[in-house]
Amino acid sequence: MKETVHTKWIVTGLLLAMLTAAMDNTIVVTAMGTIVGDLGGLDSFIWIVSAYMVASMAGMPIFGKLSDMYGRKRFFIFGLVLFMIGSALCGTASSILELGIYRAIQGIGGGALIPIAFTIVFDIFPPEKRGKMGGLFGAVFGFSSIFGPLLGAYITDYISWHWVFYINLPIGCVSLLLVSMFYKESPIHSKQKVDWGGAVTLVGAVVSLMFALELGGQKYAWDSAVIISLFGVFIVLLGLFLWIEPKVREPIIAFSMFSNRLFAGSTLVGLFYGIAFMAATVYIPIFVQGVYGGSATNSGLILLPMMLGSVISAQVGGFLIPRMSYRNIMVLSGILLLAGFSLLSTLSPSTPRLLLTLYMIVTGVGVGFSFSVLSNASIHHFDVRQRGSATSTYNFIRSLGMTLGITIFGTIQRSDLTQQLASLFKGMKGFSGASGNSQNLLSEKARAMIPAPILEKITTALSDSIAHIFLWALVPSVLAFLFIFMMGTERAVRLKSKGVEKAT
Repeated sequence: MKETVHTKWIVTGLLLAMLTAAMDNTIVVTAMGTIVGDLGGLDSFIWIVSAYMVASMAGMPIFGKLSDMYGRKRFFIFGLVLFMIGSALCGTASSILELGIYRAIQGIGGGALIPIAFTIVFDIFPPEKRGKMGGLFGAVFGFSSIFGPLLGAYITDYISWHWVFYINLPIGCVSLLLVSMFYKESPIHSKQKVDWGGAVTLVGAVVSLMFALELGGQKYAWDSAVIISLFGVFIVLLGLFLWIEPKVREPIIAFSMFSNRLFAGSTLVGLFYGIAFMAATVYIPIFVQGVYGGSATNSGLILLPMMLGSVISAQVGGFLIPRMSYRNIMVLSGILLLAGFSLLSTLSPSTPRLLLTLYMIVTGVGVGFSFSVLSNASIHHFDVRQRGSATSTYNFIRSLGMTLGITIFGTIQRSDLTQQLASLFKGMKGFSGASGNSQNLLSEKARAMIPAPILEKITTALSDSIAHIFLWALVPSVLAFLFIFMMGTERAVRLKSKGVEKAT
């Protein structure tokens, strides 16, 4: 398809849809306290986040495969409409249970939007322009990941938490109108049977694993019957999925794709980048709010340098794709990521804000390259019949990494902080009260009531626990760096041979 005015409207529609889907989880996180205060259900609020993430992750490879078989447009529109219906319902929820159900509906729709949007871009642009577009889409993803908490805090503070969900409706309607009017795809598709066995076992395995990780150590002990059963169900369903997929003609996830070195390498790098990146996006705001002191809105503002760094490097990565190999660009990215987390691991209450800002810029620039480069690399060797599967598989695995990162780092940080506080206040009366409750550090009013000597000890403990998380984040960062060398030396350029354009 030649680049026309219609193409620009299509891209605008895709960007808007991807913005809402990618930002939806982060925008809700900062409104969580207000939502729970309004609806109740403190012991069940976890479902607000996990229901969306689990449904979205489970839907990604399924919708990607279906779009290869029956067309991108119909499933993109289906996902967008379902996402908007879920958003409207979320705004009307009167209980945590209702909100969890509506979030799952949202998540199913969101699982179709991001991978299919990326795939449509690869369908309508030639190889030499995909880097530029990948940079643009990657910048939106990075922007949404960090801008979401700030917007969520602002809407919650000055409007209403209901609008955290309602804001998706006008944006979604514009996207729906643009894509419906201007995107005309080829009617030729590969008609095959749907791999329902793979779909059911994959969804069941993902749901079981996520619930086990989310509930373990919080609502239930790790060795409780509930958590052990969830892990058991995950293992059984994963085994069935691995047994089914090689036997069907059109699997949900084609394992043969992983025989391609570039796809396998970029997907594994994406997994570990997803794990590491969540440490920064989740714990820098907590550090700012809990150690420096301030409101949720201020802690969101502090992420702006990191956001700008990731947006700029995503664009630079897209610019470099036709000029350098994917691997060489990601080597630079990996070095910056390692440097960023090494610097963040030195944080303490005495760290000047200017230094924290510089640390965030380094980390953001390191991560930003991955948003554009890895998405291009993962689809590099596949034709139109497999692009949906390749893109959705890559996004599924990266999303899995992000979810694992939230859960694993959350467990480590809570355990570390609890041990430090127990040691500091051992034998002190009232430790379980306001002065010993680290959550009070996130409330300006409660923080003001804590005696200065005790406040200093708690903030130091919180600071140390977060610095340890950034030290732990070096583990996935190192693994990602090692897998970068698995990606080979391909780069996206256009060669003309007998009238045929192809990527090398």
